[in-house]
Amino acid sequence: MSLLGGLQCFPASAESAFSWHGFLSQGVSQSVHSDFVSDNGDVSFNLTELGINMRYDVNASLAFVGQAVYLDGGNRFEQGGRLDYLYLDWRLPEFSNATLNVNVGRFKNPHWLYSATRDVPQTRATIILPQSLYFDNFRDVALGSDGVLLRYYHAAEEGSFRVNWSYGKSPMSTFQTKALLGEFAQGELEQDFAHQFSAYWQSASLSWQIGVSYLDSDFTYNPAAVDFYVAAEREVQLYTISVAYFAENWEFATELQRNHRIDQGGYAPDYMVNQQGEGGYVQLRYRIAPSYTVTTSYDMYISDREDRDGEVLEAMTGGMVPAYYGFEKTIAVGLQWDPAPHWRVQAEHHWVHGAGRLTSLPSSQNTPETKEHWRMWAMQVMYWF
Repeated sequence: MSLLGGLQCFPASAESAFSWHGFLSQGVSQSVHSDFVSDNGDVSFNLTELGINMRYDVNASLAFVGQAVYLDGGNRFEQGGRLDYLYLDWRLPEFSNATLNVNVGRFKNPHWLYSATRDVPQTRATIILPQSLYFDNFRDVALGSDGVLLRYYHAAEEGSFRVNWSYGKSPMSTFQTKALLGEFAQGELEQDFAHQFSAYWQSASLSWQIGVSYLDSDFTYNPAAVDFYVAAEREVQLYTISVAYFAENWEFATELQRNHRIDQGGYAPDYMVNQQGEGGYVQLRYRIAPSYTVTTSYDMYISDREDRDGEVLEAMTGGMVPAYYGFEKTIAVGLQWDPAPHWRVQAEHHWVHGAGRLTSLPSSQNTPETKEHWRMWAMQVMYWF
């Protein structure tokens, strides 16, 4: 029942050089009084996730790892196929109960609790993850990068210690460009780099895990010859702490994050925003029976710590952007049912106050049609092999 199963490093099997797995899932969802899922708020079957992942062991220390998926999540992220990751995994010789893996290529992000498992439906506690950290519009950017990742693991009597460092960048699609700047953007958005570091300690009993992470990234917008926007730059720093506790039938997890964002250009040559935001969630899961698990969570995001209720945002835009686009607070309740091996049915309901996570940069040209109070529900059937 561990949240972190996808983050552990297992030695390659000596029995077979090639292994592969897959998953298929289909669901139904609706966002009422919001265009989070669809523009009209109708019941939507745009909740499809199909994927194949593989590993080929060249030898005991060298392997190729990859995954390709097809996704349809409505307005949450771009519909279609993509290569989530494809990298060379080089495991250096073990020394003093420690291992070091070097990943080169499109590696998978291991820096947050769910960052390495958000791509596989049956490893998520909820269908829709807390948006304060796991912003669906930037799902592909946050999942991994093209570059290099170092993963260090050390086991000792008092517990285990993991350190991750990575540097790279992700390709930006037209969907992500419009999610950042708005539907009228005609140019190209580029991620210049993403530099990340994280460290995790887990107790010898495996009951406790504590972690910290840091991200520094820059983006550049290059406008088209005829464009509503001008050249723009964004600088982002994220500081995250996490705590998780695991017991026999229940588990608790929380992640808290501070961010510092500087935006220059975009809407006008002299446009500039320099602000700090924060967010995070607390989540409790309880196994009420061998095949049933209930989940409840509270998620909160504030785009500007100096404007927690969004009133300054509304005043600066002359009322064009409502105050509730400056924050988003969500209560969620979900149920998982495993009727048979490799099968799962998952259902959940979210009650949301605010719209601060429906767009990365609220403006009069980039404000989705959403009321201050809205709700969302989803149900998904999953099979994996």
